[in-house]
Amino acid sequence: MLRPSEMREEAVIELRDRVALVTGGGSGIGQGIAGVLAKQGAVVAIADLTLDRAEAVAAELAAGATTARAFQVDVTNRASVTALVDAILAAFDCIDILINNAGVVGAPGWEERDRPDDSDWDLTHAVNLRGVVNASEAVAEHMKGRREGKIVNIASISGRQGGSQNPPYNVSKAGVISWTQAHAAELAPFNINVNAICPGTLWTPLQERLIHRSVRLGFMPPIAPGETIENYFRKCVEARTPLRRPQTPEDVGKLAAFLVSDDARNITGQAINLDGGTRMN
Repeated sequence: MLRPSEMREEAVIELRDRVALVTGGGSGIGQGIAGVLAKQGAVVAIADLTLDRAEAVAAELAAGATTARAFQVDVTNRASVTALVDAILAAFDCIDILINNAGVVGAPGWEERDRPDDSDWDLTHAVNLRGVVNASEAVAEHMKGRREGKIVNIASISGRQGGSQNPPYNVSKAGVISWTQAHAAELAPFNINVNAICPGTLWTPLQERLIHRSVRLGFMPPIAPGETIENYFRKCVEARTPLRRPQTPEDVGKLAAFLVSDDARNITGQAINLDGGTRMN
């Protein structure tokens, strides 16, 4: 006999024909978000610095009968962001949803440095914070004219708590949370909702590099001989997370889908933790 949890069907959020722009959609969390929005019926514009990655995700979604297009963008460059918005409007006539997901941990070579240098500070600020501002302001002008829209910024629980492992990243994500609140207040008169999601610990292609750096610097215990990095990751998550499991890109996508739905029309200016209970507030 099936237990109730095994009989439960996946919730459906109605996003049919809404146009969603996902920055950094070519991999990791962005790819997970794009997939969830597509399942809920959204038309998805996948924007990434690396066009090949965006095209691969778009092709995968299109194979499932979803309307998806790939676009190249450098979120640190306002002209590039403006060109992206213009291209999406030309293709789909509107942008209903913006997911600001593009982000970096540091500048190239960050995992080899014991301490962040100026290049890490500059790039994390440029991509993680100014990139969010650039995309938000460009899309908001279109949304204000329509007097509706949904914006979700991907922050991090690292933006809520300190830590010596990667200050530039933590500070940039704290800035995203603050920007979310400021922009939500500014856009509320135009019926535009702005919220943030603060993911916890996820297994993504980046995680392996993060773990190796943390172990090397003594922030995490040594990896036992013969142990896979993914198994080590899961044991660490179980030890420090009340729900004893990691989060997934699809988890982030499901929360994003709710926040951009009509069901969340009275939620704005919030930064919601999605971390298995690691930080409670």
